[in-house]
Amino acid sequence: MNVRNFLIQAYKYRPEDMVILTDDQSNPLSIPKRDNILRAMKWLVQDAQPNDSLFFHFSGHGGQVKDLDGDEADGYDETIYPVDYQTKGHIVDDLMHDIMVKPLKPGVRLTAIFDSCHSGTALDLPFVYSTAGTLKEQNLFKEAGMGLLGAVVQPRALTIGGVMQGTMEFLNKATSGRGAEERAKKTKFSPADVIQWSGSKDSQTSADDRGGGVMSRAFIKCMSQNPGQSYKQMLNSLRDELGGKYSQKPQLSCSHPLDTDLLFIM
Repeated sequence: MNVRNFLIQAYKYRPEDMVILTDDQSNPLSIPKRDNILRAMKWLVQDAQPNDSLFFHFSGHGGQVKDLDGDEADGYDETIYPVDYQTKGHIVDDLMHDIMVKPLKPGVRLTAIFDSCHSGTALDLPFVYSTAGTLKEQNLFKEAGMGLLGAVVQPRALTIGGVMQGTMEFLNKATSGRGAEERAKKTKFSPADVIQWSGSKDSQTSADDRGGGVMSRAFIKCMSQNPGQSYKQMLNSLRDELGGKYSQKPQLSCSHPLDTDLLFIM
């Protein structure tokens, strides 16, 4: 509700143009069950035209499952959990991408906020940016080197064969990760302007307290205090806002290469 009020007051969004799903409503169609969430996602992007501005916000539980199509460098898909996940299952990032990103035309803008655990690439946007404003590359080769170094310097009686086996395992991991990254850039690229702000890396959890999800609150605060920030500045503002109390690191990703020095607009 805080995000809803912020959009109405600061950006003049109209209540009649919103679909709000919360677990305290009496209308069964307004409960964030799986079918209702998917229906709302489809409603959001239906008939979207160039210069339309869309906004998606999820604050709830997130998770990970094993990647089955080879587009995740870490081997896991990200998910969100509807309230009926125990019977209906969770919603996987591939499906959310297919519904909310693939249909969008060039010139359509979608701003998505995921305030949930393991949400770094929850919308499967393949271009992820650092706080320096540069495109992140997977660190798997770095990890492979560190692993090999660790095997060498550890005071263990490793045979040459043991070292070589460890080396090959790391190199295989690095090679498959890099392949998944390149596959994602080819299959998940979109000319539409889709921007995702997430509460944490894929490997991290996202906190909440009595005031709700901390990422949602940080987003509102940073935008309210300084609405004229670049993408890079906004990412750093979010990191600074949460950095003092929480270990989670907000992430910025996009459907296509992004000039992070440009003004962030919704």
